[in-house]
Amino acid sequence: MPGAVVARDERVTLRTFEREDIPFLQRAHANPEIRYQMGKPLKNRAELESWTDDATDRFVVCLDDEAASPGDADDAHVTPIGVVTVEDADWRRPELTYWLVPERHGDGYGTEAVSLAIDYTFRTYAHPAVGACAYESNDASRGLLESLGFVEEGCTRMGFFADGGYVDTVQYGLLRSEWDAANE
Repeated sequence: MPGAVVARDERVTLRTFEREDIPFLQRAHANPEIRYQMGKPLKNRAELESWTDDATDRFVVCLDDEAASPGDADDAHVTPIGVVTVEDADWRRPELTYWLVPERHGDGYGTEAVSLAIDYTFRTYAHPAVGACAYESNDASRGLLESLGFVEEGCTRMGFFADGGYVDTVQYGLLRSEWDAANE
């Protein structure tokens, strides 16, 4: 069950990731439509528990109804639909990662969740930029980043093993000044 509200807009809420969210994470990672696209091996519960103990800011992307409490999410009023993370923020440029359950793709929730994560990152950390990465062939993810103002900064050839083969990854960056100017 997701925890307290970190950020919210009209449709999407970012809530703290709690140990009770591990079954949601495990079910999602077991879905080939998500796991193959992420290039991640299937993890058991113990592996996911250790993964959630790292220093990453990890949030559950939720759809809350009007009865949802800001401090504590009731399963009847909060529907988790994905995860967004802010990685490496304590020692270098933060890197955003994100995914949604397949049945929520194409509805704009990903763009809203990543936008909230960008706002959170720039409010919380003094870094001048954030980064993100997408598989070269993932037009939806690349389009999401570009729609938010990210600029392509480079390509890592054969950067990840995903869905049976190596794929190129495209690195993106977004300067704080660019984000501020676009959101004045």
